[in-house]
Amino acid sequence: MLNREILDTLRRLFEAAQRSGDPEPAAMCVSTVGADGKVSARMVLLKQVDERGLCFFTDYRSGKAQAIAAHAQVALTLHWKHLQPAAQVRVEGLAEKLDAGESDAYFATRARASRIGAWASEQSRTLPERALLERKVAEREREFEGRDVPRPPHWGGYRVVPDTVEFWYGHAHRLNERVRWELRDGAWVSRLLYP
Repeated sequence: MLNREILDTLRRLFEAAQRSGDPEPAAMCVSTVGADGKVSARMVLLKQVDERGLCFFTDYRSGKAQAIAAHAQVALTLHWKHLQPAAQVRVEGLAEKLDAGESDAYFATRARASRIGAWASEQSRTLPERALLERKVAEREREFEGRDVPRPPHWGGYRVVPDTVEFWYGHAHRLNERVRWELRDGAWVSRLLYP
């Protein structure tokens, strides 16, 4: 569980980023280690933040989901250069699947076309030609015509439960401010780091 100070700081920064004009303030890099030991990073959207952690959603058949299944330890990075000072948040922790109810609730908020796309896409697999994806989208549109689009069983969310959170603030001459929080024996401890 995140302590109040960490959660309040994270929410304050995220809300400031949303007001800053950043075209995608929820953009978040997720770094994983696959079964082969290779590190991989990709951008996703931060969709929920609470005392339990940070959530994102994906296809459970994707490369990132396979990596999480092999090694649940992940790293997240959010960077907001539009803030004054610029800010970055680094999070390390364990990724766990959200329960079906939480994934269903979020899926229901997505645009219909995005819900159709979740059924049509075989995320991270080879696509022989773009026309095939377009045909699959059209097939799913016909299948769900006139009715709600349910969440596919292969699609849902992850919550990253942090054990480390670092706040970085940019300052002149690279004399940046870094505050690192670490979970030790059930308690959050903070320390300043040199830039």
